[in-house]
Amino acid sequence: MGPYQVTARRWRPRDFNEVVGQRHVVQTLRNAIAANRVAHAYMFVGPRGTGKTSMARLLAMALCCNGNGDDNPAQRDAIWRGEHLDVSELDGASNNSIEDVRELRERCAYAPTNGNYRVFIVDEVHMLSSAAFNGLLKILEEPPAHVVFIFATTEIAKIPATALSRCQRFNFRPIGAEDIVNRLAQIAAAEKVDADLPALEAIARLARGSMRDAQTMFDQLVTFCGGKLRESTVQEMYSLPSAKDLDAIAAALMERDGERAVAIAEKWYGEGVDLHGALLEIQGIVRKTMVERFRGGGECHSTMELLRTLQRHGRNLPHAASELATLSVALLEAIENSRRRPIGDIIEQLSN
Repeated sequence: MGPYQVTARRWRPRDFNEVVGQRHVVQTLRNAIAANRVAHAYMFVGPRGTGKTSMARLLAMALCCNGNGDDNPAQRDAIWRGEHLDVSELDGASNNSIEDVRELRERCAYAPTNGNYRVFIVDEVHMLSSAAFNGLLKILEEPPAHVVFIFATTEIAKIPATALSRCQRFNFRPIGAEDIVNRLAQIAAAEKVDADLPALEAIARLARGSMRDAQTMFDQLVTFCGGKLRESTVQEMYSLPSAKDLDAIAAALMERDGERAVAIAEKWYGEGVDLHGALLEIQGIVRKTMVERFRGGGECHSTMELLRTLQRHGRNLPHAASELATLSVALLEAIENSRRRPIGDIIEQLSN
């Protein structure tokens, strides 16, 4: 038996049909390939774990393996293993100097060995030095016809505008919780793991839009629980509050019951719950309530004030000397601020 391969690698999409949550990117790339309108440089932008590197490899397969690559499985496998002669993957964090870029430019001069393209995938491209970016500009502006660059970054603000303007940009969205749950359920069924829906939903909430994070957590939890995955296991492993407690503290905030809200926070502290993660969960519930009220034409000023206050304190909570004290202040201040009436209502009342 060979070495174990983690779920995030084992279940990486192997063709465009398996990509989750990035339909707009898949459709555009497919259309570009079908119409022979392939750009010479692409910039994949988005949070970690949303499929940027996987999409880069799939695009490389489509360009180097005759169409979608289904007719050439050996070349497809070579790309996945990083052994294909026409596909080079570089890490921008460790290959970020002008010397590295000069070497890359020299490699661009060589013709492809098998197909029509040579593909260069540069991950974490924002880590390149200023000199390295300057070295890229000329070849990005006038690249050889057989060269395609695919850049991936989580920090688009660090990319010089001169480099960005020479690339087609694709924004990768955080993957929806429902899509993550469906994918985990598929993995669990294939690997004969008895996982209930609340457990998978808890993992999806923790992952916050990252499929890779969700699959990594799934791996760890299955190892811990031995093939029977329940919500209580996720709560125990990652110090999560229960859904019941989250609903209770959200209700206490809406009803302006500070005593009950603080009591739940103290209970969490005693149970070792991750208070920062819990506060993020509370913000999500309050935001959902605010949007529902707004769409229904109801009053949403109080929930807006709740959310603003919780967000402000949430930024400070991880660095606080006492997380419990900071969370208690956040809850009580949020309730007090939600009592405030909009200035427009006060003016209207005074006018009347």
